[in-house]
Amino acid sequence: MEPIFIMNQDQAAILDTVKRFVKEEVTPRAAKLDADPDPAKCYSFEIVEKANEVGIRTMTLSEKYGGLGTDSLTTSMVIEELAKGDLGVSVIFAQTLKIAQIMEKALNEEQRARVLPEFAADPQGMLGIGITEPDNASNYFLPHPTPFRTTAEKTKGGWIVNGMKHFISNGNRASFYLLFVQTEKGKPLAEGSTCFLLERGRPGFTIGRVHDKMGERLANNAELIFQDCFIPDENVVGVPGKGFGVLAEFFPQSNGYAAASIIGVAGALYEKAVGWAKLRVQGGKPIIEHDGIRAQLAEMRMLMDASRSYIHRACWLADHQEHGWDKTLGTLPKAMASQAAWKIATWTLEIHGGHGYMKEFGVEKLVRDAAAFLHSDGVNRTLFLKAANFIFND
Repeated sequence: MEPIFIMNQDQAAILDTVKRFVKEEVTPRAAKLDADPDPAKCYSFEIVEKANEVGIRTMTLSEKYGGLGTDSLTTSMVIEELAKGDLGVSVIFAQTLKIAQIMEKALNEEQRARVLPEFAADPQGMLGIGITEPDNASNYFLPHPTPFRTTAEKTKGGWIVNGMKHFISNGNRASFYLLFVQTEKGKPLAEGSTCFLLERGRPGFTIGRVHDKMGERLANNAELIFQDCFIPDENVVGVPGKGFGVLAEFFPQSNGYAAASIIGVAGALYEKAVGWAKLRVQGGKPIIEHDGIRAQLAEMRMLMDASRSYIHRACWLADHQEHGWDKTLGTLPKAMASQAAWKIATWTLEIHGGHGYMKEFGVEKLVRDAAAFLHSDGVNRTLFLKAANFIFND
């Protein structure tokens, strides 16, 4: 078994493909898409289709379903590389790659046969997951004895769903979703919710507004609205009332993927900081020759490398839990990476001086993007508390 800190030939070949894709398809489009005032129009079907052509969109599916069967470590490397081109592009694929992995493991054979070939065959096919509600977000990470507001009543042959989810990545773009709904009254969401497989276009299911975000704009987040939406029994994933069991069992790498996205933004910021420090002359010499700037760049490098090592360890152990997985690896890498990225963002802005504040230099966009994961995939303070509970309650 190869050490996780040594890249193997397969990983190197995949990353070469991703780097070319980012250079040719993402970087030339990102700034213009980000600047569109209509949040729905920031999304690029062209980027998705080009990613499909080179195998990125479906790479976590097994070869049986047309994918490459990439493991979680390799997938985290791909997600980071995508984020160097644009955070939103990284997020739409991170969600899809993660949920495809989960679906192949969590769906039963009939559900897999019904969904995965159709998803794989659609060059624009994306995936989403419906958990967050206006009243329930951190309650998912730190389960509080309250129910989901989105509820389902049992009826003949299935369930009638009513309610709303919001902030859902790929919400208005996905063709299939995993949806978490309260199915047992009087129980908290961690004990009485059910995971459903949801198809786009099901009667009673509509898309609400697309959220207008500060950054990460090439990813669409939207509301999912349910008005007497019938979901049949054959769409229950796992066991009714045990939805959180699906999360606990099949989501170990989710935090690592989020961390990979934001550390990719940090990498893009670092490259801009180094490039500008070599170019900008102050005090008679390039500012990279000033000790303060030079040392700060080294500290940026340290923060990125340490965060990446943590991510790689978490993602490798997510697939090999018998070698020392512990639950803090499902909470802390994203918190560490997002804090590192935010520090690198503010330092890069300072190194650029007034030029960094002007949109044409591209730093401003990266700073907006860097802010996204201080909360996305769990507010950091919540994740620290969740990790503390894992450590001290055990």
